[in-house]
Amino acid sequence: MPPFTEETAKQKIQAAEDAWNSKNAEKIALAYTPDTEWRNRSSFINGREEVIQFLKRKWETELEYKLKKELWSFTDNRIAVRFEYEYHNASGQWFRSYGNENWEFDENGLMEKRFASINDVAIAASERKL
Repeated sequence: MPPFTEETAKQKIQAAEDAWNSKNAEKIALAYTPDTEWRNRSSFINGREEVIQFLKRKWETELEYKLKKELWSFTDNRIAVRFEYEYHNASGQWFRSYGNENWEFDENGLMEKRFASINDVAIAASERKL
């Protein structure tokens, strides 16, 4: 719950990493406010139902998805995260995606806002780290 300390910010990040790696869209959506606001790359997503649909579409094309998040910074009710994840597409091409997220939470610890900037790099299967 906000306000965050370094320890509680890291716990929040680990919980998010674990949830996203589960690829359970309905469970993940419960960590967000009902009217959550997202920007993910060039997509603008509003509300839990849109989050669920977005995540389901994501994992239909990002196969064998594996994510790692780490703390960048925190204050009061905000956390900044650096992340990378790997996946392959249906034709077997592997990718590593790098990015940053800015999170803002309500007083109950639910995420109200998530703004993500992400870049993708094609990699060989032998270059996988995660």
